[in-house]
Amino acid sequence: MNVNLTPKLEEMVKEKVATGLYNNASEVVREALRLMEARDRHELSRNEAPRSVAELQQGKTSPLDSER
Repeated sequence: MNVNLTPKLEEMVKEKVATGLYNNASEVVREALRLMEARDRHELSRNEAPRSVAELQQGKTSPLDSER
């Protein structure tokens, strides 16, 4: 895979590598993608919370399945 970055983003990646926290640009990009994935999961949970609360208030509950 080949990725093109804007000069600003490329500089950010270089700065991250220069800190010594990352060995190369690929590590920086992988970490950024992991953070994006975590943010997406968080947003999904946040968006589902009001629906879940409404269902709870309406008595639409089900037994807890500890294996899930």
